[in-house]
Amino acid sequence: MNGNKTEVAQVQPVFRRARAADVAAIVAMLADDPLGSRREDLSEPVAACYRAAFEAIDADPNQLLAVAEVGEATVGCLQLSFIPGLSRKGMWRGQIESVRISSSARGSGLGRLMIGWAIEECRRRDCGLVQLTTDKSRTDARRFYESLGFSASHEGMKLAL
Repeated sequence: MNGNKTEVAQVQPVFRRARAADVAAIVAMLADDPLGSRREDLSEPVAACYRAAFEAIDADPNQLLAVAEVGEATVGCLQLSFIPGLSRKGMWRGQIESVRISSSARGSGLGRLMIGWAIEECRRRDCGLVQLTTDKSRTDARRFYESLGFSASHEGMKLAL
């Protein structure tokens, strides 16, 4: 990509399951924001912890680590988890996490396309609900997800171990 943000909108992105060769690009996108820059490791070669995590995700049939490509460039990523549950009459849920768009493609509409693709993947897997979390400091992300129809219906909590 030449850095022109309109390029993504003009070329249809390809969404696909991530491969081991994509891990470095995914980690770079995870690190390319104020939160990720403090918690990700951009060492080369890619740290073993990322390779091990990729292998575990890739081996789990209820996990889908996906990337968005435009031409030869990896410009987006997300992880979908398909979660079975007893509540709501045994309904499956799709959980969208780790959504990132390359800085070269932000503002191009790629995020909207990628989330739409993820929702369709959840439908294809017979999920009755799609959910996601976003850090409270990401006010732009929250507005974006609300514009797609998501509502802040629950308060999420975490406990670091």
